[in-house]
Amino acid sequence: METKTVGVAERYNNREASWVDFNARVLAEAADPHKHPLLERAKFLAIFATNLDEFFMIRVSSLHEQIAAGVANLSPDGRTPMQVLDLVTENIRPDVAEHARLWREEIHPALAQNGVLVCDYAQLSDAQRREANHYFRREVFPILTPLAVDPGHPFPLISNLSLSLAITMNDKQGEERFARVKVPPMLPRFVPVTPDPPANGRDKQNAFAFVWLEQVIAANIEALFPGFTITGIYTFRVTRDSDVEYKEVDADDLLATIASALSTRRRGSVVRLEVAHDTPGRVLSWLQQHLEATEQETFCVHGPISLACLWELMRLPIAKLKDSPITPRVPAALQKTDEGAIFERLQESDVLLYHPYDSFRPVVDFITAAARDPLVQAIKMTLYRAGSNSPIVNALLEAVDNGKQVAVMVELKARFDEESNIGWAKALEEHGAHVVYGFPGLKVHSKIALVVRRESDGIRRYLHLGTGNYNASTARIYTDLGLLTAREDFGEDASDLFNRLTGYSYQTDYRRLLVAPTRLRPRLYLLIDREITLHRQSGSGHLIFKMNSLTDPGMIDKLYEASEAGVKVELIVRGMCCLYPGLPGMSDNIRVLSIIGRFLEHGRIYYFRNGGDKEIYIGSADLMQRNLDHRIETVFPILDPELRQHILDDVLRLQLADNVNAWELQPDGSYRRIKRRGEEPIMNCQAVSEIG
Repeated sequence: METKTVGVAERYNNREASWVDFNARVLAEAADPHKHPLLERAKFLAIFATNLDEFFMIRVSSLHEQIAAGVANLSPDGRTPMQVLDLVTENIRPDVAEHARLWREEIHPALAQNGVLVCDYAQLSDAQRREANHYFRREVFPILTPLAVDPGHPFPLISNLSLSLAITMNDKQGEERFARVKVPPMLPRFVPVTPDPPANGRDKQNAFAFVWLEQVIAANIEALFPGFTITGIYTFRVTRDSDVEYKEVDADDLLATIASALSTRRRGSVVRLEVAHDTPGRVLSWLQQHLEATEQETFCVHGPISLACLWELMRLPIAKLKDSPITPRVPAALQKTDEGAIFERLQESDVLLYHPYDSFRPVVDFITAAARDPLVQAIKMTLYRAGSNSPIVNALLEAVDNGKQVAVMVELKARFDEESNIGWAKALEEHGAHVVYGFPGLKVHSKIALVVRRESDGIRRYLHLGTGNYNASTARIYTDLGLLTAREDFGEDASDLFNRLTGYSYQTDYRRLLVAPTRLRPRLYLLIDREITLHRQSGSGHLIFKMNSLTDPGMIDKLYEASEAGVKVELIVRGMCCLYPGLPGMSDNIRVLSIIGRFLEHGRIYYFRNGGDKEIYIGSADLMQRNLDHRIETVFPILDPELRQHILDDVLRLQLADNVNAWELQPDGSYRRIKRRGEEPIMNCQAVSEIG
């Protein structure tokens, strides 16, 4: 088939615009009253908000930096940084408006109908106001610091993502004054008050009632400015450039540099100003002037600013308004395996874990067993995002106490987890573990744990490799795959990889592992080329790739090449996808789905039909330039035929058949939700996986 000649704009979708489309799909989950219980819909509003915060802090700020630096390089789709900024800003505005509307017109009223009242202060009864005012005097007033703005008091630093009140007032001479009060971030955004009793015997008693913290502060604002006449109170919030870059220094300096750099996120340049929709023009101009925010960077919100706080409502004990809890399985291979026998079990065969449907507990038990087993000599692992109160880290600390050699690669540059990772790194190091703080020029994103055990016939290695972080909390809401194995060649590769991470090594080739940045890209190219060659020889070429994002132009070109050769290409890409499917002569054999549902799809899987001798690789890497060229990633084959078939049938094919959570990417870059046809059965891949 003749290849279609197209320009870069027709060949690659814009990365940032594709991300905005992804967040719009998240917002669509909040808009669907049939798919999710009410509090879960509120949760998706919160996820949309936190996603957008991070997008402005990192991606939009990067565009601003490129513009300020005069960068003339075009994006892969042929746009200048200014053109990309204009594009994403234009695309985000209607989503922000819809986000506010969904809360204002749908979810907020529905919560009230279901016994959860989130009230404006003006709606409170006298008794509720007394309760809220008492809370203000007892819990809020001592924390607040009113900051005047006048020639003697310069405009204060407004820290990143802090919610603030801009107050206008008149002094005794009638002169207008301005001040700012920060809404304390350590306090809950929703202040509980006692629900009013039912108006009559037929009305149902409301179970919960809350009032907005900023409105409680506003109602009591005169306590902060006695003698002044308050003329206006307006909510606003700023988002700052938080894309911290770290210079490459030695380990001790890197720790201090990152710890110091965290504070710069509070002071980065403003990339977004959110204001209440009723803010007068003169107050808005005053804020824009002092914050150096442009009209393009200003977003007027018709409702509460920053609904990330809706996560707080998920703590309410109202089962009918939430998803039914799942009970994670323990794989049959491990059900009767006590802590001390896990190593003997892994000598028999590999064990595959599919979280959150399979429990994360076996991973914790694997590290804990290693910490306590007298035959274990050493434990080595990578930590990218371990979370708080990590059972994995606690097991490593126990291993040190038990005399094991423990070496941990803690990636200090894991964005927004730097502070947590610094804490774990210090705790491990102070306890006596060998801690490595990153790798020069690269982030270590691999998910790998190596246990070295001295047995009667010599040293044996045991491994856990995965697609997700060693984080017990996110393992309950992220879908990820993990492999427990005692395969000798895997173990030898793991030892070589850790020697590279902790010492000096020019190792680039491994027996089984595909390790970025040296071998992953070329190996994937070779595997795709092999599929093209086999298809030309005998037909039936088939690739199924599942990942979080597909943005790398080289990989996109290679997939276009496979499609042009007639290979069937099915892609499951949750987030950004810069490839256009279905274009005649270029990508008409490519189909792209995005699965958005109850759980965050996080696993990376690469399937090659290989002439019928199927191969499947899983691992930590997405098909992005940063993963392929600027990180240490680990992708590995699934060699057990039964496990390989399980991944193909119970993960990939289920997701490709989904008609509940799936969206299909169209040739023009838009997404269309997959809908059931006629009497077609419901196929919810996440619900079916839960059942097992």
